[in-house]
Amino acid sequence: MLLTLQSLMGLLAFMLIAWLLSENRRAVRPRLILSGLGLQILLALILFRIPAFADFFLFLNKAVEALEAGTRAGTTFVFGYLGGGTLPFEEAGSGAAYIFAFRALPVIVVTGALSTLFYHWKIIPVLVRGFSAVLQRTMGIGGALGVGCAANIFAGMVESPLFVRPYVKAMTRSELFTLMTCGMATIAGTVLVLYAGILGQVVPGALGHILAASLISAPASILIAGIMIPESAPPTLGKITPPVESRSSMDAVVKGTTFGLQMYIQIVALLVVLVALVSMVNQALGLFPPMAGEALTLQGLLGQIMRPLVWLAGIPWQESHVAGSLMGVKVILNELLAYLDMAALSEESLSLRSRLIMTYALCGFANIGSLGILIGGLSSIAPERVDEIVTLAPRSILAGVLTTLMTGAVVGIFY
Repeated sequence: MLLTLQSLMGLLAFMLIAWLLSENRRAVRPRLILSGLGLQILLALILFRIPAFADFFLFLNKAVEALEAGTRAGTTFVFGYLGGGTLPFEEAGSGAAYIFAFRALPVIVVTGALSTLFYHWKIIPVLVRGFSAVLQRTMGIGGALGVGCAANIFAGMVESPLFVRPYVKAMTRSELFTLMTCGMATIAGTVLVLYAGILGQVVPGALGHILAASLISAPASILIAGIMIPESAPPTLGKITPPVESRSSMDAVVKGTTFGLQMYIQIVALLVVLVALVSMVNQALGLFPPMAGEALTLQGLLGQIMRPLVWLAGIPWQESHVAGSLMGVKVILNELLAYLDMAALSEESLSLRSRLIMTYALCGFANIGSLGILIGGLSSIAPERVDEIVTLAPRSILAGVLTTLMTGAVVGIFY
C-alpha cells in the first residue's frame, strides 16, 4: 500500500516538475491534464486487469519465441555455430559461445522486414488510425499530431514523422515539441522483440510489458509536452500518408530487410563505441579515491543523481541506487545497454515489482545519443524549421525521461 501511494505521489510530482519547467504555466489546459491522466489509467486498467489482454500477452510471448526460433534458423544457416548452430567444440562454461551480434541482434533485420510487410498489408496503418482517433477525441489534439504520436507506438522517432511529413512544417511550436517528445518516450517496433528477448528471463511477459509501455507513454508524452510548452494556436489538421511505398509483398520484405540491416549495423557500431567510452570513463574515475569503500564509476554516480526520480516512480529506497544506475545508463548511453545491465542483475538487486517499473521507465529513446538522430531526421523533413528543432531537441530528452518515469509510476500503482 505504501509503495502504491509512493507511485501515486510520483505521478503528481513528475507533472509538477514539468509545470515548473513550463514556458507558460498559466496556459496549461486542465482538460489536457485530466484526459492525459485518465487515458493512462484507463489503458493500464485494460492492459493489466482484463484477463483477455493477459491471454493476448501470452500469445505475444509465443509469437516472440516463434520469431526468435525463425531468426535462429536463418542465423544458423548463414553463420553456423556462431548463429546458434551445433557447436563443433565443448563449451568451457555455460553461455560462453553465445555471441550477441550473431544471436540476439539479427532479430532486428527480421523484424524490420515484417514491420514493412505489415504496413504493406495495411495492418499498421489501421492501428495508427485507430489510436490516433482516440488521442484526438480524448486529448483535443490535431489530426497531424495524433497520427504522428500514434505512429510512434509502432515506428521510430525518425520514421513516425514520415506519416505526417507534409504537415510537419506547419505544426505549431507545441505540436512539434510534442511530436519530438513522443519519439523520445517510445521505442521502435524493430527493437521491440530484441528488448523482449533480453528481458525474457527476468521479466515474465516482457514483450507485452514493452508494448504496453509504448501505448501508455503516448498519452503521457502529450501530457508532459503540453505542460512544458502549452498550446496557444489552432491545431494542425492532417491525415496519414504512407512513409514507405511497396509495390508487392516481396518488395516490402526487401525494403524492410534493407532498413533492418542498416539499423543492425548502426546498433553494433554504437554498442562497441558506447561500451568503450564507459570503460574509459570508469578507468579515469578509478584514479580518484573510493567513496564508501567502492571505486567511483559512471554508473554509480548516475545512480545517485537519478535515485530520487526512480524512488518517485515507486522503487523502494534500498533498491533505488541500482535502479537509478540503470536510468542513468539509459539517459547517458541508451536503453539497450540499460536493459542488458538489468538482465544481468542478481535476483536480490531488484524485486519483481521494481523490475516491472524499470522495464517501463527505461522504455524510450530519450538519451543523448538520440539527439543527432532526432535533429537529423526532422531537419530533413522540415528544413525551414531546423533552428527551432535544434532548440527544442535537448528539452525533448528531459520531457521523454519524465514521460517514461510517469509510465513507470502508473505501473507501480497497479502492482
